[in-house]
Amino acid sequence: MASQRPAARPLSPHLSIWKWGPHMTVSILHRVTGSGMATVGSVLLVWWLAAIAGGAKSYALFHFVFGEALGGALGYIFGVGLTLSFFQHLASGVRHFILDTGAGYELKGNKRGALATFVFSILATIIFWAFMLGAK
Repeated sequence: MASQRPAARPLSPHLSIWKWGPHMTVSILHRVTGSGMATVGSVLLVWWLAAIAGGAKSYALFHFVFGEALGGALGYIFGVGLTLSFFQHLASGVRHFILDTGAGYELKGNKRGALATFVFSILATIIFWAFMLGAK
């Protein structure tokens, strides 16, 4: 039986036609923040629960790494990073919900909505951490 060569499949021209914009960045960040929160959040939660179950010595190590090491900077880096990821994921999820209704596809409106997710996530993170640090 003679082997036939499969027909060449057409390549999507989207990379050569579309100019990169904030809407593409928001779409990719939505996936990255969702995966990142799930992965990092799960690892931290499991470590924290294992540290509690492991006793005082285990919990002391966890507390040292995220509360005292580097002046507590590591805990703040993870905390602010997860908070920023949460608010970005939330804002882009709301944006996608609005797009699912059929609204917001005009070029200017789409770009404005995408940029608004960045502004919202940064401002919400700043407000959240100002509140958290002010409550101490």
